[in-house]
Amino acid sequence: MYNAKSSKAVEFIDHREILDTLEYAQKNKSNDELLLQIIDKAKEYKGLSHCEAAVLLECESEEYNRQIEELAKQIKEKFYGKRIVMFAPLYLSNYCVNGCIYCPYHSKSNSIKRKKLSQEEICREVIALQDMGHKRLALETGEDPINNPIEYVLESIKTIYGIKHKNGAIRRVNVNIAATSAENYKKLKDAGIGTYILFQETYNKESYEKLHPTGPKHDYAYHTEAMDRAMQAGIEDVGIGVLFGLSKCSYDLAALLMHAEHLEAVFGVGPHTISVPRIRAAADINPKNFENAVSDALFAKIVSIIRIAVPYTGMIISTREDEQTRKRVLDLGISQISGASCTSVGGYAEKERVEDNSAQFEVIDNRTLDEIVNWLLRLGYVPSFCTACYRQGRTGDRFMKMVKNGQIANICQPNSLITLKEYLNDYAGEATKASGEKVISEQLKHIPNPKIREKTEVFLQQINSGERDFRF
Repeated sequence: MYNAKSSKAVEFIDHREILDTLEYAQKNKSNDELLLQIIDKAKEYKGLSHCEAAVLLECESEEYNRQIEELAKQIKEKFYGKRIVMFAPLYLSNYCVNGCIYCPYHSKSNSIKRKKLSQEEICREVIALQDMGHKRLALETGEDPINNPIEYVLESIKTIYGIKHKNGAIRRVNVNIAATSAENYKKLKDAGIGTYILFQETYNKESYEKLHPTGPKHDYAYHTEAMDRAMQAGIEDVGIGVLFGLSKCSYDLAALLMHAEHLEAVFGVGPHTISVPRIRAAADINPKNFENAVSDALFAKIVSIIRIAVPYTGMIISTREDEQTRKRVLDLGISQISGASCTSVGGYAEKERVEDNSAQFEVIDNRTLDEIVNWLLRLGYVPSFCTACYRQGRTGDRFMKMVKNGQIANICQPNSLITLKEYLNDYAGEATKASGEKVISEQLKHIPNPKIREKTEVFLQQINSGERDFRF
């Protein structure tokens, strides 16, 4: 039976509860009274239940769907303003023992070249990323206890944090590795990681087991309960997500929100981030073979509903999506995007040859980081390279309280402008510099506290004098 506080995956992601939710949503998708009631509740900016969100997803009314989008925009603006956090993935190894049928890393794949970076190669990758201007990375590896043991990940994190090149530095390392033990999560916590990220792929247990026929990832419970072990081990910021297109999106959206409810119920804080990847073409993977593909319009609606249902969480979109799609969803809820991403192992320092393909999936948005930063500036956003909250200990419920009480504007707004200024001075092209200076001048006005605003202006002047790494 459904129990949000249970420690068992099949109880906090209860199959019967999801089916009942979807049936209820179908029956009420044209219920004007209920739809208005849910939308009015969402206007309180305190979120929605998985059942209420499911009803909105099924709604076919153009007017209500317009209201859903507008409300998502308002919530995004209220809690995150115009700030868009920038990051890049760093693939350490594509060795993997799992049999995931949607991923070219699967153990029987002969279509990709297996690679694993040495610490020296990691240094070259990190310097290349620093030379672009990146400050925040997401580490990625396949699951392989021999080639990618936890000791390798820990050593790599230490290497990354130790590299200082010119004015470059990686200030936050998020980690996206396979579900592991509480002991290993404690080691990751002690290594100074930012967010621990793990995608569920799909919450439908039957589909999950078919999609993961072999390897340790086949264990649905162990994978789904990973965030509990991570948070029990002291990791306060965790990131969840599904791979839309693997299963019916209405099922996975309801379950995703149930997972968020579970973390809130048990640990007092929901997910730090929610990611919304869609399945994409890869070496031996054809997305057309998966019958649950999500259209662009439905994808935008999913982003809107997640933003409404979980208003305080960060939302991430990757370069799996093209420029047009990313633009559409930015103001609907997205607060973090990747830039100049490479999904190959060792592809930043040296461009990979076609015959040496080691990529996990096809990158759709191939623009440089400077092109993306300039694009965001021209759209009126503030590209942010901030890592201050993590480094100041504002994680978990401390971060969420700051978001909920509105103090994020006095912290994140100045920090975003400070880190943008660093980027403009150290890495930006002339056109980006011109756009960025205009945005900084305008956005300074949106710092509510006058003393913090004045201090921010001082920091900006000091950055012009060559000083770096200021933060509130």
